[in-house]
Amino acid sequence: MQRQELAAWLRLLLTPGVGKETARKLLAAFGLPEAVFAQPLDALQTVVGPKTAQALQQTPDTLDAQVAQVLTWLAEDARRHVLTLADPRFPPELLQMADPPVLLYVMGDLDVLAHPRRLAMVGSRNPTPQGEANAHLFARALGEAGVCVVSGLALGVDGAAHTGALDGGAPTIAVVGTGLDRVYPRRHLALAHRIAAHGAIVSEYPLGTPPLNANFPQRNRLIAGLSQGTLVVEATLKSGSLITARLAAEQGREVFAIPGSIHAPQSRGCHALIRQGAKLVESAQDILEDLRMVEPRDLSAASDDAGDGNSSDSLLEAMGFDPVSLDALQARTGLDTPHLQARLLELELDGSVGRLPGGLFQRLGQA
Repeated sequence: MQRQELAAWLRLLLTPGVGKETARKLLAAFGLPEAVFAQPLDALQTVVGPKTAQALQQTPDTLDAQVAQVLTWLAEDARRHVLTLADPRFPPELLQMADPPVLLYVMGDLDVLAHPRRLAMVGSRNPTPQGEANAHLFARALGEAGVCVVSGLALGVDGAAHTGALDGGAPTIAVVGTGLDRVYPRRHLALAHRIAAHGAIVSEYPLGTPPLNANFPQRNRLIAGLSQGTLVVEATLKSGSLITARLAAEQGREVFAIPGSIHAPQSRGCHALIRQGAKLVESAQDILEDLRMVEPRDLSAASDDAGDGNSSDSLLEAMGFDPVSLDALQARTGLDTPHLQARLLELELDGSVGRLPGGLFQRLGQA
């Protein structure tokens, strides 16, 4: 981006009285920011009040410093980008929102923003051990199925979701509530570097923006907007994850929730969502089928395959050479739990299932 173009966009957002909504009104009325600043006072007053119109004719004192800061940040790494509403690379899903960001700062691979399979995964910052494990297992299974997981880099479910997706060999997108020259929480510094190397970190906030509480509910709309659906892993009734789920539903996206114990406060938000129409899911395969990311399972065919002499070989191929979870196997094979259990028990008798994590057969027996 050229300095003059960047300066015009930053000037628009730095003008006193011009927030995102007013900026979009001005852009809709006059075109690009350069055209906005070329308007006479009376034309500006047809869109904004007299005070804001006068402010638009003045250059903000901090503009030069902001422009220099952004240009320096961009020059330090070719994988850093600033996208404007007018940029053809701006995610089209965000343009369809009622309140898209005016500028989008991106660190990582821009192509990930156009990934054909994107699912938001959100949940508690203080999940139960089972909730954190579910987030990782679901994300890894989805990643192995070619899905890009979108989350918010927060502690708990978000971090487990990003890590699971990366462990599954897929890119992941982190939408954050700070400037991209900061990592919050600091505990996720290494994870942020890993995401930027194999996915993207995205923010609508200027460089230098600290982790202000008001920013995080706002960033949730981008998590929902960038995704074809939203999975809530664990959430209390007052969790910000429910905001993300509501925003996803308002945007016409699917909402999924993992059920939990009726005695666990972290499950009550998920149960509330299910009562309100969210889809209860028990495996990554449920999501993949619902979003048509895979063909629905044909249980009759699966039953026939169970008697096929080559079924064990195909299952071993699906297992690969690394430790694998039940959710990942279901996503790879399309088998439901009873048929997968039957095949795994056959392999256990042959001594071929040493790669499976401990406790898997106990989980299968309880399914």
